[in-house]
Amino acid sequence: MPTTMGSASSSYPPRALYLDVDGKMQKVIFSQHCSPYDIRELLCSSSNIARNTAISLVDPDGALVSIDPTMPSNSPSFLYKVVPQSTVQAGEKEDMFQNVLTQVAEQFSRINELKTEVTNRLAMLEKRVELEGLKVLEIEKCKNDLRKLRDELTSRGGGRMNCACKYNFSDDGKKLSPRRDVPSYPKYTLSQETIEALKKPTFDVWHWEHNEMLSCLEYMYHDLGLVKEFNMNPITLKRWLLSIQENYRDNPFHNFRHCFCVSQMMYGMIHLCNLQEKLTMTDMCILMTAAVCHDLDHPGYNNTYQINARTELAVRYNDISPLENHHCAVAFQIISLPECNIFANTEPEVFKQMRQAIITLILATDMARHGEILDSFKKKADNFDFTNEDHVKCLKMVLIKCCDISNEVRPTEVAEPWVDCLLEEYFMQSDREKSEGLPVAPFMDRDKVTKPTAQIGFIKFVLIPMFETVMKLFPQIEEIMVQPLRDSRDHYEELKQIDDAMTEVTQKKNTDSMPLGGKKK
Repeated sequence: MPTTMGSASSSYPPRALYLDVDGKMQKVIFSQHCSPYDIRELLCSSSNIARNTAISLVDPDGALVSIDPTMPSNSPSFLYKVVPQSTVQAGEKEDMFQNVLTQVAEQFSRINELKTEVTNRLAMLEKRVELEGLKVLEIEKCKNDLRKLRDELTSRGGGRMNCACKYNFSDDGKKLSPRRDVPSYPKYTLSQETIEALKKPTFDVWHWEHNEMLSCLEYMYHDLGLVKEFNMNPITLKRWLLSIQENYRDNPFHNFRHCFCVSQMMYGMIHLCNLQEKLTMTDMCILMTAAVCHDLDHPGYNNTYQINARTELAVRYNDISPLENHHCAVAFQIISLPECNIFANTEPEVFKQMRQAIITLILATDMARHGEILDSFKKKADNFDFTNEDHVKCLKMVLIKCCDISNEVRPTEVAEPWVDCLLEEYFMQSDREKSEGLPVAPFMDRDKVTKPTAQIGFIKFVLIPMFETVMKLFPQIEEIMVQPLRDSRDHYEELKQIDDAMTEVTQKKNTDSMPLGGKKK
């Protein structure tokens, strides 16, 4: 039976070819409108050859015949023959093509599997975030109810109340719900003027909102090269800083602005003293991170109160630097959250060393250890060796101490409000100590202390001797940091003279107004 292709209704008569297929004649009929491709398909089909096989058409004399609608006709006595070309080679190409297609299909399948896996994990994380968030809310509600109950019991019975701790370790070590989203504080583009001011002790910390301070801290970590050096995820850095801010309480003095003050002063001293040329990048990271974390979750009542009132913190840390130990614990509880772990890509052994160094620096901020630490540094200062690990460790302890109590280094209009904040916090503590029958330090008693008397002794006997010792290593700080301390001392001594004179005048008036019998009129 002849094989045909094309429309029978065509106005052009169909063409006929006669083929030799395995020694038998095969008639092929096709329309002149067929394409060469269609004719090739027809010839392959008629000759029992696989489709898409490259073929040639030859006459009985072996001459090649073009395969197209205009090819010459033949007769049953002059048969054409269809010959496959490079069958093996074409088969190999087809196999190769099929292999490529198979690999591509497998890759697409793997991508779909990964997509499904990611979607499922995101769904699980979202569920976990939701559950953790509800858990935190319930815990906070219970804690608030407990605080109210304790306050009520205290007001009724006049009993002693433990110093509340915002970050309670009975909460399975977690206060914050995990953050998968990018923190919401906006990104501020710092002006060149601000960037330069950040490097100086004269920086005015009162002009900045919390979001702006977060952006400044973020900039410091990038500028010092810490993000690159320790392969910190920039989003994780944002989450960590936000968690740090959330874990500083709204105390009059020991709050997030104080944290920023200390961190900015540390950043300023790193630049002023060219510490990047003398210390390692690890040292830079230790100094900055310890400064950021040094007063985390400070309750507003000092170690003396914690110990005398036998608070939970004093009991937990055996009366040994209870607050500083607590600051360290909270710092590493935050870092233990995967969402806030800025050291996630740091080698375990390096992180272990950094953790120990950060703890050492935060513990050094306990003023009860001031004399011990400064005496140790003085012995090393005259022959200081930056290649000596013990010398560098001692220097870092003194640097964080300097930054922690450096407010008087700043201009008077920046420094003096901090004195008011500190006294307010002192007075809150002394009032509570009086109500609980605990010892009250004279320098914290609102009935005995004034701003000049609070500052003069501290500047003369604590600040100036420490900064002058640091000045032996870094003479450049004299004009920018030490001289402002001397000026501040003179300023408060003048204020004290004025206060003393006014007190003397008041006493004289009272004396003059007394009659001879000793009774006031």
